[in-house]
Amino acid sequence: MNEQFHLLLPSASSLSGRIDALWWTMVLLCSAVAIGVFIVMWVFCIRYRRGRQIDRTLSRGTTPIELTWTLVPLVIFIGVFGWSLFLYAREKNPPADAQTIYVVAKQWMWKVQHPNGTREINQLHVPLDVPIRLTMTSQDVIHSFYVPAFRVKQDVLPGRYTQLWFEATQLGSFPLFCTQYCGLDHSRMGGQVTVMRPEDYARWLRGDGGNATLATRGAALFRSLGCSGCHGANASVHAPDLDGIYGRMVHLSDGSSVIADDVYMRDSILLPDKQVVAGFDPIMPSFQDQVSEDDLLALIAYLKSTRTQPVSATASEITKNGRH
Repeated sequence: MNEQFHLLLPSASSLSGRIDALWWTMVLLCSAVAIGVFIVMWVFCIRYRRGRQIDRTLSRGTTPIELTWTLVPLVIFIGVFGWSLFLYAREKNPPADAQTIYVVAKQWMWKVQHPNGTREINQLHVPLDVPIRLTMTSQDVIHSFYVPAFRVKQDVLPGRYTQLWFEATQLGSFPLFCTQYCGLDHSRMGGQVTVMRPEDYARWLRGDGGNATLATRGAALFRSLGCSGCHGANASVHAPDLDGIYGRMVHLSDGSSVIADDVYMRDSILLPDKQVVAGFDPIMPSFQDQVSEDDLLALIAYLKSTRTQPVSATASEITKNGRH
């Protein structure tokens, strides 16, 4: 990609300004400390240089000075730590109404799928002023999703789901990079994030959407893979009912409990013996190497759709509200 060099990156998300403020505060603090140390060093080098007639006896009663240079930096560093901890917690916890978009990384591309079925390669379209949650996994090796203008970066791992969120505050296109060396064409694994007005985004979804939503495709997979034969309402096999299971507490045979989230659903499909539901026998076969990461996301989207409450905002809701 041919990008012009800019000394300062654009600030295009709700978090970027806060992160920039912390960054420049650290730069100023470190600069002040470095300049202060060098000034004191040079003063001492000149004042107490060899051959100069000056009193070199040890001073007494410096307790106030020692307390000052100990306590003042301590208070500053604790304040910076608390500030950075607050930003970290805010960055890692997306709003409850954030719209979910799915990302699968592979050598060497970003595969994006919107809930309505729209798919993209190395492109990500998002609405302005709407919180977006990216649920991400890798199909092969470790990758890292990085949008400098949004000040967000998250490793994307094989066999796991990771997430990041952002709320774009500026229209336009912004570069997307992979910052984890992932093989031969790592440097070519890039793309663009395009921020659109909510009404334009909804129109784009309607125009470029697939024939089936992600949940609809997951429902078809649920039937074609034989899942409905065991977990359906009229199934003869004694298996857990999965309708509305997403987000519920599941009690396991070992006495523990777990929330049925994305990770639990993925493990239940690929590693069914890992967490067996209490009262059921471990008879479900593993679908390891039988379903792709895209198919797993579709199956999870279908299970989410059986909930009574929507998981995330739809395109029509985005157009209507414009903002969370």
